[in-house]
Amino acid sequence: MAVAARGGRGSFGGGGLRNIVSYRIFASALFTILFIATISVLLNTNPAPPSHDSVIPSSGNAYMQRTFLALKSDPLRTRLDLIHKQANDHITLVNAYAAYARKLKLDISRQLRMFDDLARNFSDLAARPGRRTAPEDEVEGTGDEDLVRQLEKEVKDRVKIARLMIAESKESYDNQIKIQKLKDTIFSVNELLVKAKKNGQVASLIAAKSIPKSLHCLAMRLVEERIAHPDKYTEEEDSAEFEDPSLYHYAIFSNNVIAVSVVVNSAVKNAQEPWKHVFHVVSDRMNVAAMKVWFKMRPVGGGARVEVKAVEDYAFLNSSYVPVLRQMESANYGDNAKLRNPKYSLLNHLRFYLPEMYPKLHRILFLDDDVVVQKDLSALWRIDLDGKVNGAVETCFGSFHRYAHYLNFSNSVIREKFNPKACAWAYGMNIFDLDAWRREKCTDQYHYWQNLNEDGTLWKSGMLPPGLITFYSTTKSLDKSWHVLGLGYNPSISMDEINHAAVIHFNGNMKPWLDIAINQFKNLWTKYVDNDMEFVQVCNFGL
Repeated sequence: MAVAARGGRGSFGGGGLRNIVSYRIFASALFTILFIATISVLLNTNPAPPSHDSVIPSSGNAYMQRTFLALKSDPLRTRLDLIHKQANDHITLVNAYAAYARKLKLDISRQLRMFDDLARNFSDLAARPGRRTAPEDEVEGTGDEDLVRQLEKEVKDRVKIARLMIAESKESYDNQIKIQKLKDTIFSVNELLVKAKKNGQVASLIAAKSIPKSLHCLAMRLVEERIAHPDKYTEEEDSAEFEDPSLYHYAIFSNNVIAVSVVVNSAVKNAQEPWKHVFHVVSDRMNVAAMKVWFKMRPVGGGARVEVKAVEDYAFLNSSYVPVLRQMESANYGDNAKLRNPKYSLLNHLRFYLPEMYPKLHRILFLDDDVVVQKDLSALWRIDLDGKVNGAVETCFGSFHRYAHYLNFSNSVIREKFNPKACAWAYGMNIFDLDAWRREKCTDQYHYWQNLNEDGTLWKSGMLPPGLITFYSTTKSLDKSWHVLGLGYNPSISMDEINHAAVIHFNGNMKPWLDIAINQFKNLWTKYVDNDMEFVQVCNFGL
C-alpha cells in the first residue's frame, strides 16, 4: 500500500507541472493573437488621411478603401470616373493602331496622321482641369453637372470618330483581307504584264519592219543620183560569169541596200579567192534602181561580181504559176491576216524557185540580208550532201524547235505525212544542190502544200514552215559552226561561239541597222559598212 501511495503522489505532482506549463503557453498565444487582432482593427478603422498626390492606396486593403470612397462619392463623380476610363481605353486602342500604322508604307500615311491627331485629342481631353481624380475632401466641389455633360459629349464624339476610323482601317490590318487584296493585285499586275509584253512585241515588230529614216534617205539619194546622171547608170549586158557553174554563186533577196552591201562586203573580204565569187541580188521594183546605183558607185573589190535584178525580170513568176501571187490577188486577200504579213511577199518566196531562176547552176548558197560572213565559205561547195537538196544547220535541242512547233499536227493531213519530233533547221545560210532539187521536184512539192494551206491552217506564218515541209527528208545537217543564229534577240550568246562561226545571223527584231540593236553585237555588223560612201554620211546612219 505504501508503495502504491508513493507512486500515486509522484504521479500527481508531475502531471500538475505539465498542466501549468501548457496553460502558460496557451495564454501567451492567445494574448499574441488578441494583440495582432487589435492592431489590425486599429489600422482598418483609422486610416491615414490621404494626401493630395495619392488617389488609391496600393496595399492589401485597396478593395476596402475603394469601397469606402465609393460610399462617400456622388453619382457625378462615378460618371466622371467611367468617362475618364473610357477615354483612357480608347487612347490605348488608338495608340496601338497608330504604332502599327507607322510600320506600313506611304499609302496609309493619311491614316497615321488621323490616328495621331485623334490620340492627341483624347490626351488633351484627359489633361484638362477637372479631369483628374480630386482628393477626398474636394469631391463635392466637382459636381458641376453641366461641365460633366459637356465632357461626356466631347468624349463620346471622339469615341465615335475613333470607332469609325478603326472600322474603315480594319481591312488594312485583317490578314484575310490583305491576302485577298494581294491575290487581286497579283492578278491585276499579271494582266498588265501580259498586256505590256504584247504591246512590247507589237512595238518591237513595228520598229523591226518599219523603214528607218536613214535607210529611206539612202534609197532616195541613190535614186536621185540615177536621175541626175542617167548616162552613168546605163544597163549593161549580163556577164558570162553569172552563169558559170564553176564559180561560187550566192543568192540574196532583199530591198535593204545597206544590209545587202554588208553581206557582200563581208563575204568578199573573208574570201580566199574573191574573184571566184558571184552574187545574185534580187530586189523589188521600188528598190532595184537604188541597189544598182550603190554597186555602180561602190564596186565590189577583189574581182567579185554582183548581178542586180528585179522580181519582175523573171517572167515565169506570175499568178498562173506561183500560188502565193494567186492567193494575194484573190478576193480573200484583204481578209487574210497571213497574206498581209510583210513576210508573205513574193520577194521572200523566191527561195523556192532557185532552179528556175538559175537554170545553168549546180549549187548556190542562199544568204539572208541580216547575216555577216566571217570566214571563207568556198568549202560549202565541196561538202558532200549525200544526194540531199538542202544543207543547213539544225536548231533543235530537247523538245524545242521540232516540227511540232511550226506545223499544225491537229490537222490530219500534216499528222499523216510528218513526224512531230523531226528536227527543224534554220534559213539564213543554206547550200542548195540545184540538180538534186530538180530531181526531187521540190518546187512542185512546195506548190502542192502552198495550195493546201490557202486558208492558213496547216502552219504558222513565215518562210520556215513551208521550207520544213518542202525539204522534209531532203536536208543534210551541217556543223553548227557554219551558222550561228540569235544575234537579233539573244544577248547571251557567247563571243567564243560567235568568233568561231563562219556566218553570224541577226535573226530577230533587233536588226543591227536599227536603234534597238543589241549593242555588244552591233560592231560585228557595222565594221563592214562602207562609211566612206558619201550618202551613208549624209543620211546620218549613226553607226
